[in-house]
Amino acid sequence: MFSIFIVHQPVRLRHALAICAAIAALSVPSVGVAQDLSLSDTLSRVASGDPSVAVNAARLRAADAAVIQADVRPRDVVGVDVEDFTGTSPYSSLGRSQTTAWYERTWERGGKREARIGVARSELGATAEHSRLRMLDLLAQVQAVWVEALAAEAAISIAEQRLVAAQQVEGETNRRVGRALDPLFVVERARTVVAQARIALDQARENARIARATLASYWGARNSDYSLDTTPFTNAEPIRPPADDGPDLALLTAERDAAGARIRLAETGNVGDPTARVGLRHFGQGNGMAVMVGGSIPLGNRSANRGNVARASAEAQMAEAEIVVARVQIRREIDRLAAERAALATEIHGIEREVLPSAVRAVTLVRDGFARGATAFTFLEVNQAQQAVVDAWSRRVELLRRFHLAGARFDRLTGRHAPLLSNAENR
Repeated sequence: MFSIFIVHQPVRLRHALAICAAIAALSVPSVGVAQDLSLSDTLSRVASGDPSVAVNAARLRAADAAVIQADVRPRDVVGVDVEDFTGTSPYSSLGRSQTTAWYERTWERGGKREARIGVARSELGATAEHSRLRMLDLLAQVQAVWVEALAAEAAISIAEQRLVAAQQVEGETNRRVGRALDPLFVVERARTVVAQARIALDQARENARIARATLASYWGARNSDYSLDTTPFTNAEPIRPPADDGPDLALLTAERDAAGARIRLAETGNVGDPTARVGLRHFGQGNGMAVMVGGSIPLGNRSANRGNVARASAEAQMAEAEIVVARVQIRREIDRLAAERAALATEIHGIEREVLPSAVRAVTLVRDGFARGATAFTFLEVNQAQQAVVDAWSRRVELLRRFHLAGARFDRLTGRHAPLLSNAENR
């Protein structure tokens, strides 16, 4: 384990080792832990094993069945009519009844069948985009949990370094009290700091275990017996957003196409569908037979269908307007996230280049004087100097956590993890 508190080495070497250890400590979750599970591995497990995958598949099957059904033309009709079955006066006898067996067919005109299939296919595309968006929302949620787990792992390193430093100071304090350089109560204060540091380490390990268990629950695991690849957590380099539209706009585009298809379907209602009927009539009186032929066509189709066309047109205009609004809003949020991540990266790099090295040098100087037995250095000053280093580490972890949480939202808006969905579907 690295330690930032080295007493019995030359000052230059102590400075160099301390600075390297301070910066490296945050990238080491704990000693002896293999770094196996990456973000891609985590998201791939969720994309292929989450129950919502089956739900989305069922939705797609339903939409695909609608396409098949849309290809079905109006069914032919077969019927039987019995006239003059019974009545009064001359029609009281069953012998005067007339029975007609008939067959009827309706011909669709105006491209109704093709338009209906077009609507079903466009709705299938919109359903596919909806399913894709739901999975991307899930992956963004998992990515946020993954970030929290990495932050919890990084907190273990800070707690370990804090405990080692407190134990070293406790040893130095015992020696100073034995030499009558400090009063006895200073030893108790040092022991208190050690006890607090040990409790903080236990709590950090428990928090990390809970975070790993929460992450594992997304792919159905019931334990946290795995390790995380923490290398990406220390990377604070912003990613340039892609130039093409994200998945939200792809969904709105599919819905706009579906609205356009519904306009074409509504317009086909302006054309009437003729119906033809042919039958065979049997006359009970005389036992004669006759062929019957008939037909019909609706009148006033345009006026009766005007509301459907107007509604479909309004829905298409609304879908087009929503694309414009969504494009502006999404671009605004992407720009905000990019600016936020850039500001966080600047502060993170400032802590690495300036704050941590300066805080470590201060600890080295104070600890060196404290170990030599100088009366100008007290336990309080040593503790404050060490706490400043711990605070700098903690601040950096918090900034990295916020940086990567913003990145999770950024990845969701840009659809960065969409290829993982395609890979899972092809398995």
